[in-house]
Amino acid sequence: MKIPLFPLHTVLLPGGFLSLRIFEARYLDMVSYCFRQNSGFGICLIREGEEVGQAAKPYPMGTLVNIIDWDQLPDGLLRIDVQGQQRFKVLSHKVNKNQLIEAEVELIPNESNQKMPTHQLELLKVLKELIKQQSDFYRKYVLIDYTNATWVSQRLTELLALSLKQRQSLLELNDPLARLNDLDQFIQSVAE
Repeated sequence: MKIPLFPLHTVLLPGGFLSLRIFEARYLDMVSYCFRQNSGFGICLIREGEEVGQAAKPYPMGTLVNIIDWDQLPDGLLRIDVQGQQRFKVLSHKVNKNQLIEAEVELIPNESNQKMPTHQLELLKVLKELIKQQSDFYRKYVLIDYTNATWVSQRLTELLALSLKQRQSLLELNDPLARLNDLDQFIQSVAE
């Protein structure tokens, strides 16, 4: 599958939401293409480089997103809201003349829903508090499922004060229970 990539200094997981301000020509073209094709694009964490200017070097795993809402802002910029759909692995990529990255990707099946382990129910208290602190935008879109270990691990990965590299390594895990264990260890280390 071929998709355009949007390298950012953020990590988004399936089911997560992000609001983006689009102003560079390459990304305005990308959004227009996605609307015309009724398709999504990929968000990857930047390994090297910046969000603007020359194409950044992305990590080889990211999340396919769909545009769920958009608006023209008073300053003339475009705001789009996206939702993470599915993780992918970059097989190859090229940088176009306009610095937009196009990638051939392999979609990774979404993790199956797993019941939240009883020995990690403390994580739910942390997540509930973090969700209360989120903006109206986040609470508007999020469909809460505290019984699902996959959903809980993905939202904690997005909302805890983790480094970007920690978030990326958690995105790359294929097991929500392993992700919960890593998150639990992080919370325990911060609490000490």
